[in-house]
Amino acid sequence: MTHIPGGTPDGIPDGTPDGEDEPPRRPPAGVAPEREGDPPPAGPPAAGGEQLGDRLARIEALLLSPTRSQLAGAGQRFVPAWRRATRGEPRWAATAAILVVMAIQLTLPGRLSVQPRLVMPAVEFALLICLTALNPHRIERRSGVYRLLSLVLALTIGGANAYSAVKLISGLIGGTEGHSAGSLLLTGGGIWLVNAVIFALLYWELDRGGPAARAAGEHPVPDFLFVQMQSPELAPAHWEPAFLDYFYLSFTNSTAFSPTDVMPVTRTAKALMLVQAAVSLLTVVLVVARAVNILK
Repeated sequence: MTHIPGGTPDGIPDGTPDGEDEPPRRPPAGVAPEREGDPPPAGPPAAGGEQLGDRLARIEALLLSPTRSQLAGAGQRFVPAWRRATRGEPRWAATAAILVVMAIQLTLPGRLSVQPRLVMPAVEFALLICLTALNPHRIERRSGVYRLLSLVLALTIGGANAYSAVKLISGLIGGTEGHSAGSLLLTGGGIWLVNAVIFALLYWELDRGGPAARAAGEHPVPDFLFVQMQSPELAPAHWEPAFLDYFYLSFTNSTAFSPTDVMPVTRTAKALMLVQAAVSLLTVVLVVARAVNILK
């Protein structure tokens, strides 16, 4: 192959005469031509710039983050009421329940009541007056005498109701009770309701040392676990168990014969709920069975 000066190896002229420099090429459209003395194009940021940015980010995070005192205050605000010291609960609910019990005892047949008939209601009323004098409005004053009187009152009501329940059950078994379905249901229902109030008082006095100790926030471990304790976001910030909550616990245990949404935690709580369920089941089964037999 013959090489032509100023041409390509194939012998095709490239249009540039020998001995002349190639003319400068024009930059593409939209690109500014390079000039002598222009700085080199900008590259990635230097390592020093990255470190400065990290430091600024840390300073900003420290300025925006809460202080330790603010965190401590937030922790105190989010402690549920049942775990800290609060005002004592009003005593009107427990007092009203005891008065209802005394009224039911006075309406029971004389053969099922402790004789003399007015002895037990009079003793219970006297104990109630003493308890009201120690804590007239809210149960906040803690004393061994108050707690002892509260337990004596609950046991006194329980003893009188146990006597009536035993007399009723023995009469149903022996055939001396239950000649009228209506009177039998009223009598059995009254004894059953008093039994629910008694165990509500016991649960109320047992849980975390009683209402006065709960108000002081001394016992963090509960004997009964309520739904509001497991899911505090479902309850108001000031919620803590009161007598009506324990009456609900007692009533549902008497009807379902087992825990519903309130769980016993300690062995004492479990034993009390077991005894209540057994007494309630025996009373309901015998009274209802006898009433159905009479109606047939």
